[in-house]
Amino acid sequence: MGDRKGLSSAEAAERLAETGANSLPTARRPSAPLLLIKQVVHFFALLLWAAVGLAWLAGLPQLSVAIALVIVVNGIFAFIQEYRADRAADRLRDLLPVSVAVRRDGRRQPVPAIDLVPGDIVLLEAGDQVSADMRTYAGHGLSVDESTLTGESVPRRVNPADAESALMYAGTFIVEGAGEAEVVATGSQTRLAGIAALTRRTRRPPSPLALRLNTVVRVIAAVAVVAGIVFFALAVLLGMAPMDGFLLALGVTVALVPEGLLPTVTLSLAWGARRMAERKALVKRLESVETLGSVTFICTDKTGTLTRNEMSAVEVWTPIGVARVAGVGYEPVGDISADIPVMAAVRRLAYAAARASTGHLRRIDGRLVPAGDPTEVALYVLAARAGIDLSTQKLNEPTIQRYPFDHRRLLASAVAGTELYVKGAPEAVLARCSAGQPLEQAGLAAAEMNRRGLRTLAVAARALSGPVNAPETAEAKLTLLGVVGLLDPPRSDVAEAIAECRTAGIRIAMITGDHPGTARAVADHVGLLGSDGLVLTGADLPADERALAELLDRDGVVVARVRPEDKLRITQALQGRGHVVAMTGDGVNDAPALRVADIGVAMGATGTDVAREAADLVLLDDHFGTIVAAVELGRATFANLRRFLTYHLTDNVAELAPFVLWALTGGMFPLAIGVLQVLALDIGTDLLPALALGAEPPGRRALRRGASQGRLLDRKVLIRSFGVLGPTEVLTSMAAFAVVLLAGGWRWGQTPPTELQTVASGTAFAAIVLGQLANALACRSESRPPWRLDRGHNPLLLGAIGVELVLLVGFLGVPWVAELLGGSWPSALGWAMASLAIPAVLAADAIAKTVRARRTRRE
Repeated sequence: MGDRKGLSSAEAAERLAETGANSLPTARRPSAPLLLIKQVVHFFALLLWAAVGLAWLAGLPQLSVAIALVIVVNGIFAFIQEYRADRAADRLRDLLPVSVAVRRDGRRQPVPAIDLVPGDIVLLEAGDQVSADMRTYAGHGLSVDESTLTGESVPRRVNPADAESALMYAGTFIVEGAGEAEVVATGSQTRLAGIAALTRRTRRPPSPLALRLNTVVRVIAAVAVVAGIVFFALAVLLGMAPMDGFLLALGVTVALVPEGLLPTVTLSLAWGARRMAERKALVKRLESVETLGSVTFICTDKTGTLTRNEMSAVEVWTPIGVARVAGVGYEPVGDISADIPVMAAVRRLAYAAARASTGHLRRIDGRLVPAGDPTEVALYVLAARAGIDLSTQKLNEPTIQRYPFDHRRLLASAVAGTELYVKGAPEAVLARCSAGQPLEQAGLAAAEMNRRGLRTLAVAARALSGPVNAPETAEAKLTLLGVVGLLDPPRSDVAEAIAECRTAGIRIAMITGDHPGTARAVADHVGLLGSDGLVLTGADLPADERALAELLDRDGVVVARVRPEDKLRITQALQGRGHVVAMTGDGVNDAPALRVADIGVAMGATGTDVAREAADLVLLDDHFGTIVAAVELGRATFANLRRFLTYHLTDNVAELAPFVLWALTGGMFPLAIGVLQVLALDIGTDLLPALALGAEPPGRRALRRGASQGRLLDRKVLIRSFGVLGPTEVLTSMAAFAVVLLAGGWRWGQTPPTELQTVASGTAFAAIVLGQLANALACRSESRPPWRLDRGHNPLLLGAIGVELVLLVGFLGVPWVAELLGGSWPSALGWAMASLAIPAVLAADAIAKTVRARRTRRE
């Protein structure tokens, strides 16, 4: 080991004052009040604030307060989601350990990691976390796990003699060996800080849902404002007093603005998020629920996403035969398929490989946890599966000498008892074996395993007659025991999930930091690799963004040896081709790409805090198949948005019609409902059924309908709302209103008595509510009538309809509420007429769906 004395305490203090603390810089963020204000001043909220002001000017303070409450409550809900989600860069700080062992003043002492300075000598051993960028100058068998920075699943060996290999970076882990290193960069100068800055510079794009809702809101807003102005002008031209004309315009505007739309969208997305959580997919941004349904391209990591991140020995070649090994993860119980002579050779090889390694299993809280290099842990498990009691054997034959792996020898060895056990790269081990053995066959077996994507290690042994002084002397004239093929096994559900993605029209690419051979083998094993077998490395990617997008815009491409910057470029290039991109990842290196992707998907069980914070969706079980389930729910959410948008717009038609009739007749036909009744419909009776429609479970064909990239407000929605369902509600409600007036003695052009007016108004209100009850049932499907649907598929809707009826009774039957709204309890005739809205809406819906189905079949 090295003999450097390190800094003195005085020197360290001077450098600390000069360089600053060894911590990641923090970015300034908007304060919580500013974030909250942002949620109540967006375009739709401003439209509603305008309605608040108009209502106040018109002398309707109750209406003003009600609309204001809708804005504030929805803003608070959205603020909570946003505030909790945007903390990715801060969690990078958690990768720095609390304290670290250094040599200062010529002696070993612990110091807080935050006080490290360039020039400090850090003492490292297996299990330590690297706390700053540093250069190793001495070490034995030192290897570092850089998967959180590079995506490479295999630990990297550190060679102090090589300038590049000797570098280690903050945020990585020592998995084997011991060494000493000199700090070369701290705090904001580290590579980790560079990734943090990259994460902060990226900005999430607006979600497809946000863009679609903005389009819907702007269209509705424009129609509402224009309609209000037109009706005000029309009222004045017809001789109406300006104040009456203003009230008419206000009523029209309020009737056209769906005040309950935004809360319904928010609550529906929250319900979808809850369903996803039940499927082990935790949504951090509500809009991500719908965005998943729009995904057209998934860029997935390999290690821990498609694979189990558990290296296993799956095949053993020996000079007398081949054995196959089966088992689950690191469980020591497994099955080795071999005849008796081969099994004896396998046991001999497994014991030698385990003794030449230091990796092992530990039992913590009743479960087995790997300790050390994953490859060496796999060799330990192989020995256990072969029935070897390593604990007893190590007591009988304790390890006398160990020669760790290094890049010059490409092997590691250990002396136990009178035997030397060796494992390493096949070419290195075979070159040290005695002639006369089947070395050529072993080389061919190793090459074949490599072709299939297995990592290979050769194992050999030698009987010692006395002590050895150097590994070069001992590791000669070896007896070959065989070759081991190791694999990080794919998850069991990955192949099926990939097939379902393709059924859903989603393209998939593997983006990994691993070796291209390993990546190809895993991709081929799970059915991800495309028909053209395209496997690239980060170095192969074109510099031109357009060329990059054209190269990658295909199904089943594999990109290996990528850097964090490569993942960002890939994401942005695919987005530039019009794709909605989901990027999966679990390491620090993945955070920037997760943040800029349309939907970032992080691993919850094995991923880093940084990746989980940067992502929009966290897979609690790390299963790739959970992404498919989430996509299915996302597409169902898009369909649900269309359902309750149709529901809302139909109600708007029924609310607008009374004002239109009043204006067109110059007041000769009384106003059927008032502005407060409109608001009671929007955020009272309609809210729960709309929310229940937003919770409609996905149908059997949800994944086959294609990505939800269409418009929310399209021709089909408009025809159903304004051409079928809305007019039916208008006819039934206005007919009920007119019949009650006529039965009470009203004649055209007269002003009805107040009591008759309120009874008729209550009747029209009841007809609209009952029509909406039938509308809720009709909106469950765009193609089938309600009686052909599974009634138990959405029990929430039945409950919501029950609450809707209770609210109807309350709005009309509670005297002070009825007086406030302007409508009273209908007569028996009124109830009979209002009830006709239910069969009328259902019949109109069924006829329209039948006609559309016949037209579709003809086409």
